[in-house]
Amino acid sequence: MDLLTGTYECKVDSKGRLMMPVALKKQLSSIIQDGFVLRRSVFQKCLELYPMAEWQVLMQKINKLNRFKKKNNDFIRRFTAGVKMVEVDVNGRLLIPKDLTVFANISKNIVVSSAINIIEIWDKDLYEQAIDDATIDFADLAEDVMGQDDEDYGVS
Repeated sequence: MDLLTGTYECKVDSKGRLMMPVALKKQLSSIIQDGFVLRRSVFQKCLELYPMAEWQVLMQKINKLNRFKKKNNDFIRRFTAGVKMVEVDVNGRLLIPKDLTVFANISKNIVVSSAINIIEIWDKDLYEQAIDDATIDFADLAEDVMGQDDEDYGVS
């Protein structure tokens, strides 16, 4: 799969359906029929939409954890809590299950944002707040994460 690009402001209807942005649908066209997995984010009050192939790669990694270690079992349970398989319908809509809309405070105005190989779905106000909060120390974060002198890790 190619890397995903773009941030889109959208609306969710009263039934929790999101009309997938046309530009994003185009990027997903070769895999859209395979379906997706929708889950709660670990670090933020947003949802993560995984193309099925990306989810399977992640599950293969998680499946290597030793389940006879309590922390691994606890992690797996919490990581997969609320996970739902979802599909884009013939009209280009994605139904966000009620429990996940509650988790992410999604009501009407949302932001759908690419995150390399997955898509984040945010309540618009929470997204703007997260971006504003991250701006304060983004320069330091960028230097710490991407500013190594080693060619294998740095970005120029």
